[in-house]
Amino acid sequence: MAIQVRGLRKSYGDKVVLDGIDLDVPAGKVFALLGPNGAGKTTMVKILSTLIRADGGQARVAGHDVVREPDAVREAIGVTGQFSATDSLLTGEENLMLMADLNHLPRREGRRRAAELLRRFDLTDAASQYVMAYSGGMRRRLDLAMTLVGNPRIIFLDEPTAGLDPRSRRTMWQIIRELVAGGVTIFLTTQYLEEADQLADSVALLDHGRFVAMGTPKELKKLLPGGHIRLEFADLGQLEAAARTFASSNRDSDALALEIPSDGGVRSLRELLDKLDSASIDVAALSVHTPDLDDVFLALTGKASDK
Repeated sequence: MAIQVRGLRKSYGDKVVLDGIDLDVPAGKVFALLGPNGAGKTTMVKILSTLIRADGGQARVAGHDVVREPDAVREAIGVTGQFSATDSLLTGEENLMLMADLNHLPRREGRRRAAELLRRFDLTDAASQYVMAYSGGMRRRLDLAMTLVGNPRIIFLDEPTAGLDPRSRRTMWQIIRELVAGGVTIFLTTQYLEEADQLADSVALLDHGRFVAMGTPKELKKLLPGGHIRLEFADLGQLEAAARTFASSNRDSDALALEIPSDGGVRSLRELLDKLDSASIDVAALSVHTPDLDDVFLALTGKASDK
């Protein structure tokens, strides 16, 4: 396991932030931690990256105890926080060289590593520009490039795409996928539920100091009822016929539509189409609706947004 946590506890005064957390994150996978604002996501990242100490419990990262072997943990990890850690008064290349120096790389190796990362993150043309002139997406790419200077096996990404436009966000997603394909483990916190759905092998929802749900995105979405197939019709007669055929459906007469409870699977869809064909009912439009991670998040935490 890349990360192992048992009974992790942390409080700030009377507020319990982590209340006996257990967690296993396999190597080479993406784990996404979701939760309302103040749920303890960033606190957990800080504990696992040795920035603060827990009040109780144990945590091992890359096989090392975060309290007894903090230096070994730091050598194995990289951390990209919510806010840019770049120096705006340095160029992109100078930021990377600074990080190479902090990682005690020889000067020649540092230059080679910086050039390689500038190419990888499509920043070569901007290498000599001051970071203050970079766009938000360029800064986030440089942030992650700096994290990779030391070739970490485990990377903590705390809100890595916060504030990015959709195109820049998808670019970051592709970079994360490439890192995982190369064997890197990603511990991700995010305010974008779609991001977790797209990237994560497993997801945990943290609320009031405890995990309220954990599993793959597909497993979490199955926790909620409410999936349905929506049928839309060209005239009232077809709607009436369909309503008689599907007695348990919900009817929207104004929209000439019918919503039929369904898990959205291939078998249930095939059965529905067979019934429509047997009853000679013509459908103008069909769409499948299943609960997404936003629905799961709202249902299990009672909050509208993560941060």
